[in-house]
Amino acid sequence: MLTETSDDQLDATARIARDLIRFDTTNYGGGRSNGETDAAEYVSAYLSGLGLSPEMFESEPGRVSVVARVEGSDSSKPALVVHGHTDVVPAQPDNWSVDPFGGVIKDGMLWGRGAVDMKNMDAMMLTALQDILGAGKQPSRDLVIAFFADEEAGGVLGSGYLVKNHPELFAGATEAISEVGGYSVTLNGTRAYLLQTGEKALVWVKLIARGTAAHGSHVMRDNAVTKLAEAVAAVGRRDWPVRLTETTTELLAELARILEVDPQKVGPDEIALATGTTSRFIQASLRTTTNPTALTAGYKHNVIPDTAEALIDIRTLPGEEDDVLAELAELVGPDIEIVVLHRDIGLETAFSGPLVEAMTSALGTHDPGAPVLPYMLSGGTDNKALSLLGIKGYGFAPLKLPPELDFPAMFHGVDERVPLDALVFGRRVLGDLLLDY
Repeated sequence: MLTETSDDQLDATARIARDLIRFDTTNYGGGRSNGETDAAEYVSAYLSGLGLSPEMFESEPGRVSVVARVEGSDSSKPALVVHGHTDVVPAQPDNWSVDPFGGVIKDGMLWGRGAVDMKNMDAMMLTALQDILGAGKQPSRDLVIAFFADEEAGGVLGSGYLVKNHPELFAGATEAISEVGGYSVTLNGTRAYLLQTGEKALVWVKLIARGTAAHGSHVMRDNAVTKLAEAVAAVGRRDWPVRLTETTTELLAELARILEVDPQKVGPDEIALATGTTSRFIQASLRTTTNPTALTAGYKHNVIPDTAEALIDIRTLPGEEDDVLAELAELVGPDIEIVVLHRDIGLETAFSGPLVEAMTSALGTHDPGAPVLPYMLSGGTDNKALSLLGIKGYGFAPLKLPPELDFPAMFHGVDERVPLDALVFGRRVLGDLLLDY
């Protein structure tokens, strides 16, 4: 059922997120992007309206990041980086039920590309700051507020650029929070929250097969397309073994307790699958994954091409990058060239310490009694770039979600959307954390 909501009925968080969605900041990868300039100018103007002095950084034409510093009441405390990104992955409008860049409000939700990844958090950051600074208050410590470009292509032109060229922006910071954590899941009738304390490593590679160009009617044993197809099938069908880290070991133990199953009798995959739609995230955190995502070969039906290429998205557990690349070479064989296009690191941080306690407490204030569990993100965030400066990153974009919403499917999916009341919840939880921690 379609329901209309007027602007004066919308929380400011929803209005800002809607406005940001309407800026088409699509990042196609490979250097192709619509750019983040409009969104950057929008958040910069909002920060200026709060009395802050944001700076804009353009790594390449149109690729703009914004950073501002909020002075805390206790300068002896290390600063906290609070960051989002303003670029989004592409959307195919024909597949959507709404305009993906229309910022549509219907059925109690905000729809559009970026609604959960991650213009919702961008908006929550702004309104949480509005609540603090608008009331004449100061956060307990300095906050470095950042809106990065290019996260969806590995952050080279956003967080990576600033860490390399402007590390002074993050002076005094030891911890950071960003996306894909602090959201609720329903387990055996119990609402719990997943707090992201780890990220898998990312390795993007291209496979190149070479053969002999010829007429399409010839007998051809040296066919580049055939070689590539065999290699891609081997990689895509590789069933990588489960390897538990400290994070996933702790998570599975807590899941088993809530789900009332015996982890000695029920394996890790079975426990993950028992979480329902949440298993999209959890199961992938238990092992390396190697997924073919694109194929390029040939230019005419009756011409056998001499080259064929495929893109493989590899997500390894922290520290496994070299071993996985070595096994990949064995899988595809010596006739296939492997080109590493982008590589970063995996992260894992203990589920303990003052910041974890503060995030857990903030959630508990607004949803008393709900357990908070650590988990490892199967994807990655700009926390990886910040880690090069010794900054420990967590995923904390708090959302209280209805059990029927397949939240993991929203990320890079069709009809991406977020409940309006979840945005209000996130604003309040984040505001409490930023004020008191």
